Amino acid sequence: MLRVDLQSSSLNAATFQDHSASLELEFRSGAIYRYSDVPAQVYQELLRAESKGRYFNQHIRNRFSYTKIDPARNGATRDSALNQGTEYRAIP
Repeated sequence: MLRVDLQSSSLNAATFQDHSASLELEFRSGAIYRYSDVPAQVYQELLRAESKGRYFNQHIRNRFSYTKIDPARNGATRDSALNQGTEYRAIP
């Protein structure tokens, strides 16, 4: 997983795992979410988008299942906290 810093007023960074089709987004607020079953094309389009926040709202938000990550929980690192979050499902 390669973390990509984003030039965005709402998104701080993105990390994509091609083999598991998971997209992890870190927001400027500090919140981290992992989205499931995200096509690589969606990730590439996010990186190329003029407005990352607008692209997120139009093409990712409410379209993919996600888990909120809590890296501070029990002193866990970001990687070990991935399975400790709360899972949410997108509304079809």
